[in-house]
Amino acid sequence: MKVLVVGGGGREHAIIKKIKENPAVTEIFALPGNGGIGKDAVCVNIGAKDISAIAAFACEQGVDYAVVAPDDPLVLGCVDVLEEKGIPCFGPRANAAILEGSKVFAKNLMKKYHIPTARYEVFQDMEAALQYLETAPIPTVVKADGLALGKGVLIAQTRQEAMDAVRDMMQAHIFGKSGDQIVIEEFLTGPEVSVLTFTDGKTVVPMVSSMDHKRAGDGDTGLNTGGMGTVAPNPYYTEAVAKRCMEEIFLPTIQAMNAEGRTFRGCLYFGLMITPDGPKVIEYNCRFGDPETQVVLPLLKSDLLTIMQATTNGTLTQDMVQFSEENACCVILASKGYPTAYEKGFPITIPPEIWDKVYVAGASQKDGRLYTNGGRVLGVTAVADSLEEAVRQAYAMADQIHFENAYRRSDIGARALQAGRK
Repeated sequence: MKVLVVGGGGREHAIIKKIKENPAVTEIFALPGNGGIGKDAVCVNIGAKDISAIAAFACEQGVDYAVVAPDDPLVLGCVDVLEEKGIPCFGPRANAAILEGSKVFAKNLMKKYHIPTARYEVFQDMEAALQYLETAPIPTVVKADGLALGKGVLIAQTRQEAMDAVRDMMQAHIFGKSGDQIVIEEFLTGPEVSVLTFTDGKTVVPMVSSMDHKRAGDGDTGLNTGGMGTVAPNPYYTEAVAKRCMEEIFLPTIQAMNAEGRTFRGCLYFGLMITPDGPKVIEYNCRFGDPETQVVLPLLKSDLLTIMQATTNGTLTQDMVQFSEENACCVILASKGYPTAYEKGFPITIPPEIWDKVYVAGASQKDGRLYTNGGRVLGVTAVADSLEEAVRQAYAMADQIHFENAYRRSDIGARALQAGRK
């Protein structure tokens, strides 16, 4: 069986390593992949947004199944085009991927179907937004409507910060057309939880919960990044919270999308905040999170490809998805200076005995050697009986990986460990 995976980051590497476990898989293509992924799949230099070229390649190679992993090609309709060519896919069609592609759509859907989320206002006019901010409660959250590489959200601690964010998005167009509309919403408080789910449009099966560490610096300081590490499960996601989320958020979201004629199949990611009033949705993603995938999939005991095919075929059941009771920790090794300016092109040394625990995000390959080629270079994941031991092992492995200008946070898992001890 030939499988094609669209994308080229750490998330895709984790997906590919898990798919490889299925004995029916004979070949995996990664488009475009990266230098590290090239050790586990055939990388093809076709960009993730070049949908016509992806479809042509899939047809030429006789691909049996495709996994569209990143947000951009999903929102652009990659699944639609591949399915029209007769290639079954994991991932939502464009009309369902709008759940991540437009924050305005997502907020309006939640309001219409009474799914708990922060109070909000939508603006197409900059002056109206600025006028609203003159009396809005502070802190507040300003969001660009469209995709912005995970950077289109600003938590403004002052009125001036909020107004600057509005001008950056709507006047300076720092996120391009994504800032033509903006959402200004209530600032919520409480622990954040990421829950990825499998769904075939009817059944929703949550994966193990996780906790991301978005800020660049220890103690959650510094700039927001794509994620500096993750742990799973998240200690704040109790059985009682999980039950409420299923009844009040997960199933209502799937039912709402069906009611709108936008059936969602694939992986639906719920970014949640456990507020004093209960769990609320901060954001939806229409795909696996990065780096949440790097801790969630190592805990999956079931066969990933079989589950993915069930989401496509509408045959997903709860008992198909089994997770280990263990804990996982992923530590990201980044290039010094990330998420702003950083150098690349440095050789990477990874001991062969830990390769199966390493997920490469930004690396190129030359003469059989890996070189840094991105802000987030790689992640290393440990699985253990306790979170404490998983954290220890992840950092022990990170210590064995070397490249010039390497940077990592030293406190991944610290907040979860503290919460677990309360």
